[in-house]
Amino acid sequence: MFIRTRCLQSTAALASISLLAGCGLLPGDDGKSEKRIVVGTTSAPTTLDPAAAYDGSWELYRNVYQTLVAFPTGSVKPQPDAAQSCEFTDTANESYRCVLRKGLKFSNGEPLDAKAVKHSFDRIRTINSKVGPKDLFGSLDKIETPDAQTVVFHLKTPDATFPYVLGSPAASLVAPRDYPADKLREDGKVTGSGPYLLEEYVEKQRAELAGNGDYQGFAQRKNDGVTIRYFQDSGKMVTALKAKEIDATYRGLTAAEIKDLQGAAAREAGIQLLANVGSEIRYLVFNPKDPAAGKLAVRQAVAQLVDRGTLVTKVYQGTAEPLYSMVPKGVVSHKTPYFDKFAHPDTAKAKKYLKDAGVSTPVNLSFVYTTDRYGSSTQLEFEELKRQLEESGLFKVAIQGKPWKEFQQGYKGGQYPVFGRGWFPDFPDPDNFIAPFVGKENAVGTPYEPAPIINDLLPKSRRSSDRSAVSQHFEEAQRILAEDVRLLPLWQGKLYVAAGEDLGGGERALDPQTVMQMWELFRKTSW
Repeated sequence: MFIRTRCLQSTAALASISLLAGCGLLPGDDGKSEKRIVVGTTSAPTTLDPAAAYDGSWELYRNVYQTLVAFPTGSVKPQPDAAQSCEFTDTANESYRCVLRKGLKFSNGEPLDAKAVKHSFDRIRTINSKVGPKDLFGSLDKIETPDAQTVVFHLKTPDATFPYVLGSPAASLVAPRDYPADKLREDGKVTGSGPYLLEEYVEKQRAELAGNGDYQGFAQRKNDGVTIRYFQDSGKMVTALKAKEIDATYRGLTAAEIKDLQGAAAREAGIQLLANVGSEIRYLVFNPKDPAAGKLAVRQAVAQLVDRGTLVTKVYQGTAEPLYSMVPKGVVSHKTPYFDKFAHPDTAKAKKYLKDAGVSTPVNLSFVYTTDRYGSSTQLEFEELKRQLEESGLFKVAIQGKPWKEFQQGYKGGQYPVFGRGWFPDFPDPDNFIAPFVGKENAVGTPYEPAPIINDLLPKSRRSSDRSAVSQHFEEAQRILAEDVRLLPLWQGKLYVAAGEDLGGGERALDPQTVMQMWELFRKTSW
């Protein structure tokens, strides 16, 4: 499975980025409402059916659906969730067996057994949604169910990362009775077995979650329920936080809003901002079929001109840091190949790339970004990129913003010459910062098939269950990406939780995939 897609929905604004944090509870008339948490975000689900989502919809899925294994806070390896045990049964890492917990059931009363697990995976591959997670399961050959409690995954090739994929919301388990085998569920409802039940959902407005008393898994809920409010404008979300209409924010804050929430006035108002190093990245994608972006010299010239330091200083004001690899800092095997090759911005070197290739200047390029996925700072980011490139006199850049759904269909259809994307890891391994971007089908919708990576480096790395022993393979892969410049990393984001001072659990609310775990949140004075 060389093509892991995960729409990164980056946070873009980094901020509050990922966070789910906070907790707080709205006052109410009964004990339960006192423990209900209200969280705001600018990242609304695109669909409620896991077969058609490889994006920020996962944040809701993690809380209402269950997976065979998962990543409890602090873990770097998948641990049992719906399964009581999972393991490779061969030394080649080609057969993976899971034994389910006994007595599991979905919220409609249907048993969560081996047949339901097989149904969940089979429908992803049958439906084959262009924006779904099917590419994550590229190494999966077939599934067997020898008995009601046992599921065996047979892989096409050795793949030590397969358990990590099973721990992502891409592998959410669904009830066969409510989720057709060959088409998406479209009634706006969820039938799951996760820590919460979806009581009510109003698209782009809110999701009402209630504790699932039948849940059996690793999560231990510290609240009775959660309301997720979806904002299209981060400014309104911050206003709601200050007015105590919501208890916490995650994803979508601009750098200016983060700075504001770090100030004395915010502290006096009882708001705290928790920050941590994050693995979210932002990058540009070049379409090889575009007359200009398809030329290596053009891509090299852009890479030679982009000033990441100025970009993160002006737009993100210290809430991000320059990134010179698709593998971010903090992940095993991180190197800086783009800095090693292009170093600092240099107009003369960029001009030479173009001149030597016979490319006339100024080169016309079109940059496209999404307006409602990564936060309000995205527009400012692309305006700054346009300024930097045009200041050289070598480029004429047109920028255009599009709503996420339209943007997603467009880049998957190969319509954009150059476009901006964000990425959160599906699982904490360098494989997930390389493999999703290569292959005939991949996360960015533009075929990219570097033979050394696809045919040699990735297969070799996946034979080893000791993930710390495969760094050399990913270091070489990073170097190849920098030589081809089909992708141009820009920055790495920090993670923020903005919440009331009575927040509890905010520091534990993110799993290693930077997906929110709402069950960790509680009000210190009431739980």
